Amino acid sequence: MTIRVEVARDWAHLLELLYTGSWNSELRRHRSPFVFHGSHDARFALQTSLQRLGGNIRSSERHLLRNFRKYAQRDVSGADSLWHWMALGQHHSLPTRLLDFTYSPLVALHFATRELHHFTHDAAVWMVDHVASNAHLPVPFHRLLSDEGSQVFTIELLQRAVPHLSGPGSFDAAALSDLEHLADQDFLMFLEPPSLDERIVQQFALFGFLSSPEASIETWLNERPGTCLKVVIPAALKWQIRDYLDQSNINERTLFPGLGGLARWLQVYYTTPPAEQRNECLGGPPTPAECEGSCQRLPELNDADL
Repeated sequence: MTIRVEVARDWAHLLELLYTGSWNSELRRHRSPFVFHGSHDARFALQTSLQRLGGNIRSSERHLLRNFRKYAQRDVSGADSLWHWMALGQHHSLPTRLLDFTYSPLVALHFATRELHHFTHDAAVWMVDHVASNAHLPVPFHRLLSDEGSQVFTIELLQRAVPHLSGPGSFDAAALSDLEHLADQDFLMFLEPPSLDERIVQQFALFGFLSSPEASIETWLNERPGTCLKVVIPAALKWQIRDYLDQSNINERTLFPGLGGLARWLQVYYTTPPAEQRNECLGGPPTPAECEGSCQRLPELNDADL
């Protein structure tokens, strides 16, 4: 069993792939069951920042969360649950078991094409069907989502699902291991974080994580057909995609509110592409043969993008 892979031929084909399966006949609306993760390199594996640390992942997770909470207390007020601190830490680049996703395929495209010095190799957008993945949740978790009429967890729902792990005023990172004992196999969950700041809101963000911090999300998806589609974006398309996203107002200025995001957007917007790269698109998008030829099947690396 392998994850289905599609190579985008051009902009129109890329959009067709990203919006596949969005029609919901019950609602008579387009409501995609997919969430998206953009990677600037198609070779990168789906791996969490915690896993990239190496060593004893379980021990590192406990120390990271405990110390983050200890030193961040003076700068943070409000909820004091384990889930809240994990989401807050992930949002501020603390290594955690969480993996960044977004509801927006265009936001994922931005993260796949945001670094100009990576325009020489293929990118990818990972599409995970979180409705299909929920079918593998333990029965109590699945029922809780169903009763709530939701497909993703909030911090409040997680507190109800595992109250001993996140009771009022309690903080025991070691208790995260209890998640693994709730089912015979690892299960994938999606957490919609609170609106910690405008960045979370603008990026339409959510997090995915497995019940085991050591397990691979990519392997989990690979073993469950129909839960994931990987869309490969040929390097030859990246400049065109970047320009179309700018025209659609999907860029650093809108996704990273503040002066830093504005400055970064202006820098990229006024960058002149190298002639040898930009000339590929002067006569229109590359041909399917050119796209196929640019897609390299190389050893998997690690990913750090949304």
